[in-house]
Amino acid sequence: MSLSRKRKKELRKLQEQANRLWSSQQVLVGEAATVAREAGRQLGNYNREHIAPTVQAGYEKYAAPYVAKGMKTAQHVLSERVVPAAGAVVGSAMSVWDAANDTRSKIATGRGLSDVQVLSRGRAKKGMGAGGVIAILFGVAAAAGVLYAAWQTLRADDELWVADDPMRTPEA
Repeated sequence: MSLSRKRKKELRKLQEQANRLWSSQQVLVGEAATVAREAGRQLGNYNREHIAPTVQAGYEKYAAPYVAKGMKTAQHVLSERVVPAAGAVVGSAMSVWDAANDTRSKIATGRGLSDVQVLSRGRAKKGMGAGGVIAILFGVAAAAGVLYAAWQTLRADDELWVADDPMRTPEA
């Protein structure tokens, strides 16, 4: 299909108009970006001068006493409950380790199993100790963290997608 000279001339004029429009839009977008940067800077200044002090004063007035009380309670529980329980668990584990080493050495020297048989008959474990409870709590917390991370990764957020192709000059 061949075009007449008149049509070719009209198409060239149209292409030139489109290119001028595109150039002027690029200038306009550049100026809009400058305005947006300045607005962001001004918003940051406003935040530092007005909002942050108001939020800080509100936090100190309303939330800080409760946070301090919570921290004190957490420190108390940690030092009075968790650390002694963990120490008991570690101490028990070290005792079992020492007993196992002692038994191993007795068997190696040929002194027999009489002490081991007496110890095993004398003690019966009645339930789960503090170490088992702590291990279960850590396991549940880790599983919850993994599930939350998986949910955040796999949920659908259509707003997060960005177009792959940048804007190009229209072609005639």
